[in-house]
Amino acid sequence: MYGELTYIADENRVVSTVPPEPNRTARIEARIAPEALAVVRRAAEIQGRSVSDFIVAAAQDAANRTIEETHLIRLSIEDQQRFAQLLLNPPPLPPALKRAQKAHARLIAKSQ
Repeated sequence: MYGELTYIADENRVVSTVPPEPNRTARIEARIAPEALAVVRRAAEIQGRSVSDFIVAAAQDAANRTIEETHLIRLSIEDQQRFAQLLLNPPPLPPALKRAQKAHARLIAKSQ
């Protein structure tokens, strides 16, 4: 990473590193209320970023959170306990599932 980061000193003399800007080829457009833009500008200023960079980073963070949340299953304590009990003590297989399991085993054995 040596030589690849830009160093920026803010008014408090705290030095931060900013990674090099990636090659940006896509463009998005959005309308924003003046009051919201003022807040975004201030936040970008605090972080030492351009408004565009701040918005892209915020959008990526929100997108990553949204995607991550779809991969999590949230269960109540009771549901967690029931889930664990079913894993530890599964119910007996119904007859149709037993037949399917045997058929699957036969098909796999024939293909090998």
